[in-house]
Amino acid sequence: MSESEAGPTVPPSFKVIAIVALVWNVMGVLNFIVQMNPEVVASMPDAQRVIIEGRPAWATAAFALAVFGGTAGAILLLLRRAAAIHAFGASLVGVVVQMLAYIGLLGSEHFGLPQLVMYAAMPLIVAGFLFWYANSAQSRQWIS
Repeated sequence: MSESEAGPTVPPSFKVIAIVALVWNVMGVLNFIVQMNPEVVASMPDAQRVIIEGRPAWATAAFALAVFGGTAGAILLLLRRAAAIHAFGASLVGVVVQMLAYIGLLGSEHFGLPQLVMYAAMPLIVAGFLFWYANSAQSRQWIS
């Protein structure tokens, strides 16, 4: 069967990226679940606890959208479904909305450069990349 009949060849990196995306987002889901446990949050270092306890409900909802949307996107990517684009898009929106809650914390004693990178920059970079990658995979016909 020719490539045009079987569809384009998907590079091995596709599966690696999809698996890494799944691991990243499942770690986010686990982090979300942990942060919903008041006893666990109470045992965290002050800087982390203050950030979590001070987060508004809308930012917590955005956090859920980011990690659960990203997990769904990664699963759909592994299944080679174009719906991954929508799931990763929802995840990206969740990350951006969640970041709005951190703007007011910038420069406070509990929110410096390490927290900015961990809570805002890394998730934004990863979510943006995964949304772009799913769109790129569809344009290359790796997903449909």
